[in-house]
Amino acid sequence: GAEEPGMEAEAQELPLGCGGGGGSPAAGRSPEGEERRESPQASVSNGGDEDGGRELVELKVIWNKNKYDVKFCLDSTGAELKQKIHSLTGLPPAMQKVMFKGLLPEDKTLREIKVTNGAKIMVVGSTINDVLAVNTPKDAAQQEVKAEENKKEPLCRQKQHRKVLDKGKPDDVMPSVKGVQERLPTVPLSGMYNKSGGKVRLTFKLEQDQLWIGTKERTEKLPMGSIKNVVSEPIEGHEDYHMMAFQLGPTEASYYWVYWVPTQYVDAIKDTVLGKWQYF
Repeated sequence: GAEEPGMEAEAQELPLGCGGGGGSPAAGRSPEGEERRESPQASVSNGGDEDGGRELVELKVIWNKNKYDVKFCLDSTGAELKQKIHSLTGLPPAMQKVMFKGLLPEDKTLREIKVTNGAKIMVVGSTINDVLAVNTPKDAAQQEVKAEENKKEPLCRQKQHRKVLDKGKPDDVMPSVKGVQERLPTVPLSGMYNKSGGKVRLTFKLEQDQLWIGTKERTEKLPMGSIKNVVSEPIEGHEDYHMMAFQLGPTEASYYWVYWVPTQYVDAIKDTVLGKWQYF
């Protein structure tokens, strides 16, 4: 009835099976009774073998339009599955986003999160080479765009606008108040130029939801809803006045330009024309 020396120590070292689950003594021993130590990847199978009584689950791993049929130990953790995905795809575990009913937890086993046969495991991520291949041209393109923006002249220096601005400020232009925002006046905004250098006035008919653009020849009555956008820029050297355009269509040819708009009315014009005044 006496215990043989070493039996107690031997019982404490019984293998736990794949992925740390509770295995039986027979599952971790060779026929001669010696312990069988396995490398971490021995718990992963991509073939059809049923290894030593371990319970495997069949998975469909999907990454970047590629599908992989994998048999994997049910008692392995999410972190171990990431290592397997790395061996299949070359995608480093740190760059993987593995999805199964949400983000796959690395510290839980597949059994704990109830993975079943035929489960789809979605993987999102790019290899380091993919990232470098995509980002390098993108960064270069962004730098080129910024360089172009830096080269771009202000509107008031462009040739198409200089021919009007070089005429100078109109004698009858309305006074400007720099650094102040005011509501639209009750009278039309007058004394301004249009793109052809003719005099133009703006009348805001709020009760009709219209903007009237009047010249010597005629008056255009535009529904506010037909104006897609309003752009403006201070006139260099005369920052208390703006040049402004009303976008009436999809192309630059559809912009109606007005020059020498008093700065205190610029924000009120934009808010009124674009309908923002309705929310105040």
